[in-house]
Amino acid sequence: MDVDDLRFDEGHCWVREDGEDLVVGISDYAQDELGEIIFVELPELGAEVVRGEPFGSIESAKAVEDLIAPTTGTVTRRNDEAIDAPETINEDPYGAGWLIAVKPKETSDDLLTYEQYMATLELGEEEDKEELEELEMEEDEELFFEEEE
Repeated sequence: MDVDDLRFDEGHCWVREDGEDLVVGISDYAQDELGEIIFVELPELGAEVVRGEPFGSIESAKAVEDLIAPTTGTVTRRNDEAIDAPETINEDPYGAGWLIAVKPKETSDDLLTYEQYMATLELGEEEDKEELEELEMEEDEELFFEEEE
């Protein structure tokens, strides 16, 4: 699968145009962070999904996370194979591990390219590192002041 054909949102979902539908899945980064996926819950055909709102959930040995819709529309297909064999999402997140197809009610022009998505991940990791360093400094200061008392 060529990631240049995909668009991403900050909720770690991707979309790919497929005729009039948008196929939706989760990013390789998201599946990797989750670890071994053991369960996925997806909406029924005809269900409405709303951009920025949960449309299902995904469970791994580490966590249960909501799946956040990257677009608004009506579910036209869902990947029952991923429901029956959720490990498919880990094995092929951009191919056989897709989740749903949606007939969109809006454009998805503002979604990120793969490069932009990866850049947001790098920025997020840098911010996380900075926050962790700040917390460590605060803890060190607290220890320093406690020792003086």
